Amino acid sequence: MTTVALIGAGPGLGLAAARRFGTAGHRVALVSRSAQRQDTLVAALAAENIEARGFTADVLDAASLTAALDEAADALGPVEILQFSPVPRGDFMKPVLDTTPTDLDDPLAFSVKGPMICVNAVLPGMRKLGRGTLLFVNGGSAVRPNPNVAGTSIAFAAESAYAHMLHSALADENIHVAQLIVPGAIRPGAEHSSPQVLAERLYAMHTERDGFRHYAEPMPT
Repeated sequence: MTTVALIGAGPGLGLAAARRFGTAGHRVALVSRSAQRQDTLVAALAAENIEARGFTADVLDAASLTAALDEAADALGPVEILQFSPVPRGDFMKPVLDTTPTDLDDPLAFSVKGPMICVNAVLPGMRKLGRGTLLFVNGGSAVRPNPNVAGTSIAFAAESAYAHMLHSALADENIHVAQLIVPGAIRPGAEHSSPQVLAERLYAMHTERDGFRHYAEPMPT
């Protein structure tokens, strides 16, 4: 049995993805900053007979992130699927004319260095398995720059470039890399962007392995 590692796991998309992948037979590693929140999610999943454990890490702390993923693989089994979907902080989203070079330090560490650290941690295990999936979840500013959220727009664009390069570089190793763009807010009950609908899309991206970029719904004009 293999593991799905969810970076930034919370009660919305994280829990929905944990349910979808867990129902399919994967053990679940919930990686986030809040151990208390992890305990709540683990209990909810256990009630549905899904094996899950929490691992505490901060995306901005490289050592904690690597340690959490290594511990997850040791405790639950090799990570076959990595989902990188933490929510950016509000202070990443200043208007472009108010954004200084220093303001980009944390957004770039969060959305570029964070994914790189995660990929470097799980890639050896995927190569040993002979398969794997890397899933990146981003907002619409990843593909259409938004001057009102400059830090996130710049960082998401860089994350997209990194993920797209991985898609090409790892294809011959049976490691699929894909990105899901969610143009608006993730909302319970939304037709295209509820946690449950997005989790189903992510699972389909893992199983169908069809192309790099996917959209939860069309981008607004």
